[in-house]
Amino acid sequence: MMKRRTFLASGAATLAAWRAFAQTQSHIVGTLFPMSGSNAEFGTLYTNAVQLALDHITADRMLKSPIELRSQDSQATPQGGAVGMTRLATVDKASYVLLGFTGVSKAAAPIGGRNKVVMINGGGVGPDLATLSPYFVNIIPLANKEVTAILPWLAKEGLKRVALIYVDDPLGQSINQEFAAGLPKQGGTLVGAFSVPPTQQQFGAIAARVRDVKPDAVYFATPIGTQLSQMAKQLRDNGITQQFVTYSVGNLPSIVAQPESEGMIFTGQAADWTSNEPKIKRFVEGWRTKYKAEPVTYALNYYNGLMLFAMLAQGLERAGTPVTGETLLAELMRVRTFQLAGGEVTFDEHASASSAIQISRVHGGRSEKIG
Repeated sequence: MMKRRTFLASGAATLAAWRAFAQTQSHIVGTLFPMSGSNAEFGTLYTNAVQLALDHITADRMLKSPIELRSQDSQATPQGGAVGMTRLATVDKASYVLLGFTGVSKAAAPIGGRNKVVMINGGGVGPDLATLSPYFVNIIPLANKEVTAILPWLAKEGLKRVALIYVDDPLGQSINQEFAAGLPKQGGTLVGAFSVPPTQQQFGAIAARVRDVKPDAVYFATPIGTQLSQMAKQLRDNGITQQFVTYSVGNLPSIVAQPESEGMIFTGQAADWTSNEPKIKRFVEGWRTKYKAEPVTYALNYYNGLMLFAMLAQGLERAGTPVTGETLLAELMRVRTFQLAGGEVTFDEHASASSAIQISRVHGGRSEKIG
């Protein structure tokens, strides 16, 4: 018969062995980005940001267990979002998934929520993303906040007549609603709202309709970089000389680089690439060194998205708590405020981040802050 002392010793040894085993098990983190199709530029940008964060986390030895990345191609479509999230949650057993795009997020959120996977959105900006699921976390300001920021600027600049070209999807529809409700309060008028399907690439007819309503400014609401590029190019080619305005998608490198974007105004979360604050300086210098390019806010979001995981998992490891979707979410809601690259970020009761919005202008193939 086993003596009590022997049993306790055996139990302690088993527990110690389990803890040692647990510490060597990888933390599975998923990415659900568009790696093919017309939005592959976003997927590459997001992936590069996650990889840079992983480099820094590894160099700092932040975690006892390593992070293992698993990737699924969302193709920036709801179907791709649903299929990819299902695999990440049920096959790869990811506890934390970085994703983007409004349609993808809305399709993936119920699946992630049912499987208790924390989902980090750093790219989709549809206002309804704020309440998709308790497990859905927004680390980017949503479109309603971006529109709210640009409306006073339009009024101050005397750009009272606005034409809106928007993709007929949840993001575009929400921006249309925000402009229709918000412009009159600033003394402005929505003189035309022209919806286009996500696949449209010819905008000559839209240019003619825009010309007819005689706007002071044209606002583009599409999450598709190649489509925004063609909108700007073809409207300029068709003689539309008015001020172009958009949301944070205007910060995409291919948009900033094209000549037709010269002077375009776009909103986005505040980011000072010249700051000497250690975290943002490390991100900026790391990005320039690793990718030989200038950083953009989308990259900052996904860099911070993985750094946030490391902070949460570090706290759980130190407390001896298993790192799961449930415990990660509980830790997020317990701490709420984090020092990330770019400054302090606080998450509200819906796990949406609050951060300042800045207004930028494309000039000479670069973006410059103007407000």
